[in-house]
Amino acid sequence: MERRIQAILFDLGGVVIELGGLPLWREWTGEEDDDVVWSRWLHSQAVRRFESGSSEPADFGREIVEEFTLPISPEEFLREFEFWPRGVYAGVPTLLEATRRRVRTACLSNCNALHWPRFLGEMGLRDAFDDHFSSHELGTLKPDREIFERVVARLGLPAADVVLLDDNQINVDGARNAGLAAYRVKGPAELATRLRELGLVEL
Repeated sequence: MERRIQAILFDLGGVVIELGGLPLWREWTGEEDDDVVWSRWLHSQAVRRFESGSSEPADFGREIVEEFTLPISPEEFLREFEFWPRGVYAGVPTLLEATRRRVRTACLSNCNALHWPRFLGEMGLRDAFDDHFSSHELGTLKPDREIFERVVARLGLPAADVVLLDDNQINVDGARNAGLAAYRVKGPAELATRLRELGLVEL
């Protein structure tokens, strides 16, 4: 049976917004394997606390420096981390606008008090979506089932009618376990291809 699409959830970092590489520089960690750094980052309790809104930036900076034994101060880490997201990928605003003409759109990001104001204000994403969801405001993170249940409830839609586009497979799997359709996409080219396959853009 063909799935009805009533809303698209867009992840931000890596899908809509270009990130400046890893959240922790190789010069800081001494680790050459990017996957190792990403895995440690995604499983870090300090990251989870900050992006679920349960810790302040100063606490987060101190905890990350301690956890990863970084050779920098918490203040220096926070200065670099704040500007880790570079900006919206070229061409993505056109894709978002075209999709929004066909279906309800929302962003769903594991985010925090440092990046969220930049995303909505400086990067202009407040006006790019119908709805805006950040983990630090919802109090839970992807890939936890709870975040998808809360978002679907706020949208007032059946989970089966909502699609997530995310660059992280663990989040795609989490969304599917919660009853959503979900696809892994990285960057604007893959995003455009998937939106065409879903019949939402003709670009």
